[in-house]
Amino acid sequence: MDYCNVQNRATNTSISVVDKKLRALQYIEDITRKADEVQKQVLHEILSRSAHVDTDRETFKRVMPGVTYEDLQPDIIRIANGDTSPILCSLPISQFLTSSGTSGGERKLMPMIEEEFERRSLFYSLQMTIMDQYVPDLNKGKGMYFMFVKSEAKTPGGLVSHPALTSYYKSSHFKEGTFDPFNNYTSPNQTILCTDSYQSMYSQSQLLCGLYQNSQVLRVGAVFASAFLRAIRFLQKHWTDLCTDTNASVSSVDLCTDIRTGIINSKISDSSVKETVIKLLKPNPGLADFIESECSRDSWEGIITRLWPNAKYVDVIITGTMSQYISSLDFYSNGLPIVSTLHASSECYFGLNLEPLTMPSEVSYTLIPTMNKNLRNRRLCLRSILRLFAHFQFLYIFQLIHLIFQFIVARFQHWELLHDGKTSIPTSVFKDCCLMLERMRNNVYRQGHVSDKSIGPLEIKLVETETFDKLMDYSINRGAQIDQYKTPRCVKFAPLIELLNSRVLSKYF
Repeated sequence: MDYCNVQNRATNTSISVVDKKLRALQYIEDITRKADEVQKQVLHEILSRSAHVDTDRETFKRVMPGVTYEDLQPDIIRIANGDTSPILCSLPISQFLTSSGTSGGERKLMPMIEEEFERRSLFYSLQMTIMDQYVPDLNKGKGMYFMFVKSEAKTPGGLVSHPALTSYYKSSHFKEGTFDPFNNYTSPNQTILCTDSYQSMYSQSQLLCGLYQNSQVLRVGAVFASAFLRAIRFLQKHWTDLCTDTNASVSSVDLCTDIRTGIINSKISDSSVKETVIKLLKPNPGLADFIESECSRDSWEGIITRLWPNAKYVDVIITGTMSQYISSLDFYSNGLPIVSTLHASSECYFGLNLEPLTMPSEVSYTLIPTMNKNLRNRRLCLRSILRLFAHFQFLYIFQLIHLIFQFIVARFQHWELLHDGKTSIPTSVFKDCCLMLERMRNNVYRQGHVSDKSIGPLEIKLVETETFDKLMDYSINRGAQIDQYKTPRCVKFAPLIELLNSRVLSKYF
């Protein structure tokens, strides 16, 4: 019997936590030992189910796997408009997941079938089993995670479309599962499912619940490092507002006052959120004084371990584009282990980290084998590789930028690096930085820059503080989900370029 069936049956029985953990570990052992057999079985199921779809075998061989979203977009539009024929899948499409839109500025629609939730729930159920092998007794406390949802939309054909995390948090797998001590959060479901992100986190709710239960918190995090740091920076920026008295201005966010008095702020208008938090909140003047004392220190270094002293690690995705936040997390967490437990995207979940305490810089997920010694001297067809990049560009475009850069000079003839100017840096440093980066480029770049002038000079622009937060605000206002947002490394969407240029303080060549 596979683990999915065991897991589903376990929710309806009195199976012990220990038994569930042992079965999960055995499942991981089995599928990793016979990975080739499992892959063949999965491929057989995919092809068997797809025997009667519109795409025949020859079409499949011609266009797979190197396809882009644009290749499939006409078929996706047909489904969104109400066509229920088996266009891409023999099973009925139950909803659409939407991408964050941070790359090209527009959100993509990804068709989803109902059983995909079981696969994603399987990943989540295995996460804590793995973590428990490295950090014991996590079932004796809670996790403070910032989780959010966005309001839903409907396609012309009547199918719901929403971000991937919203889809999961609103599913029965998340809302109606039996209590699991390894997935016990400080945030009640009502605060997570509130579509008003201000009420959900910023004014009270999730941040308030996390602070109020600070001694019970054994781990902290969010899906992406950017969302978690946004919450910490909000607390840092507004902590003086958070500790005002009950006569504070309407713009204040009186978390410390709520903790001190046990009375929830009137700014919370969502009735389900208000009722849930009121049940939790009791007057605790000592805790309010403690929070105020810690936040009033000159330095915020280690603030996470100071406010949540029992936290054992920070649980966020920190690989890929998120790696830029490692130093900030180290500063705020006083060097707590940073754990990336899985590798996932809106389209699908790829893999689990079986060694979660590994340094973030050493974590990688191999989807295309590159370590076979027998292939070392073989020539690779770059066109085939690039076709695959087009399909998986969210995985490889930044890891292999030195290769891809050779092929995009015709599209991007002016290269700019932007820095959020929080600290004063001498002009000479920026000029030296430009020169160093120029020298680090390869011969193809230098030929395009010096000989045929197809590449302009490298330019560094210093922008106002919080400029990159403004990028996040723009995407969220257009429907992106806070905890799915990724700061783009390469911007090509005109409104985002205009936003960045509007906040430039200085330029350097």
